[in-house]
Amino acid sequence: MLVAHGSKLIAEVFMPKLKTHKGAAKRFKKTATGKVKRGHAKLRHILTSKETKTKRKMRKAGLVSDGDLAKVLRMIPYQ
Repeated sequence: MLVAHGSKLIAEVFMPKLKTHKGAAKRFKKTATGKVKRGHAKLRHILTSKETKTKRKMRKAGLVSDGDLAKVLRMIPYQ
C-alpha cells in the first residue's frame, strides 16, 4: 500500500493478521497475568465409578502446563 507523506510516496508493509484457532478459543482463557486456564478431562460420562472428591476437584479450572503454553498461546493470539 502506498501512502503519501508530503511530496513523497512511501510503501507501507503490513504484517498479516493471525487467525485464532476456534477450537482452542472455546477451551482456553487467558488470565490477567498471562497464564492460561483450562478445564479438566474425564468429567463427561461414567461418573458413578469416580470418587466424589475427585469429581469435585476436577470442577475447578486448571492451568496449562509450561510445556504446552507456547503452543496454546499461538492458537489464541488476541484473547
